[in-house]
Amino acid sequence: MTTKSMAGFTLLELIIALVIAGVLAIVSIGSYRTYVLQSRRIDGVNMLLSISLAEEKYRASNTTYGTLAQVWSGVTTSPEGYYTVTISNLTATTYTLTATAVGNQGNDSANGTSCATLTLAMSNGTITKTPSACWPT
Repeated sequence: MTTKSMAGFTLLELIIALVIAGVLAIVSIGSYRTYVLQSRRIDGVNMLLSISLAEEKYRASNTTYGTLAQVWSGVTTSPEGYYTVTISNLTATTYTLTATAVGNQGNDSANGTSCATLTLAMSNGTITKTPSACWPT
């Protein structure tokens, strides 16, 4: 009489494989979420840089920097809608642009620094970008 050997997985092996797959899925979803928030940050950065260029163009023809309505048609939302922008501290030599995250984008951070508010400040020809960890290098 011959015995047949059965090939396959035991229930315990299947459960262990499912647990490992579940842990990997949880870790990868968390990492993916972080990368999505970082990529959306570029929406705010690009808007601030574009408005900064528009401010310089406006200032070339005027004695002071312009309001958002004068330089950016009054639009206060970034192209993808992840940030709102304001202009403050307007003088002949200074302005401050602030992009504030909307909704879930407010959870964005870089190296433990919150990136919910991005600021680009011009003062006497010097541009300061804060928080510096949130700006691309």
